[in-house]
Amino acid sequence: MYQNILVAYNGTPESEVALQECIRLAPGSVAQVHLLAVVSPPPYLLVGEFAAAAVLSVEEGLAEEKQLMQERLNAGAALLQAAGLAVIQHLEVGEPVSVIEEQANQLKVQLVIVGHSRHKPIALRWWRGNTDALLVEKLRCSLLVASDPEPAK
Repeated sequence: MYQNILVAYNGTPESEVALQECIRLAPGSVAQVHLLAVVSPPPYLLVGEFAAAAVLSVEEGLAEEKQLMQERLNAGAALLQAAGLAVIQHLEVGEPVSVIEEQANQLKVQLVIVGHSRHKPIALRWWRGNTDALLVEKLRCSLLVASDPEPAK
């Protein structure tokens, strides 16, 4: 049984499926579940005289995004805690694939759980990095890709 699990969560329906999959695994209260939210920093647009305004705008936007993500993280943690799981929250800023890899290594997790949507093109899935790095190629532990089952036809 997995004793140290990282669940990548961003409040989307796909990441909600990842939470449900973690609960379904029933790792018990002795397992540590690390709930990770990653805020992607907006690109800096430093062009001439607009540089100071752009940096200020980026910093304000980043602060707002971090606050929103913290609220989502709190809600996800509450759901896992209600299921009897021990949850440790992590809010990081960076490229999601790189941050997930770094946290998985640092926390020595045995399993990473991410959500997946069949309806989004692979290029738009948040667990695929903008440098085209796939999370599965980066991790040194098991990866569970949770997905809603296809509706019955």
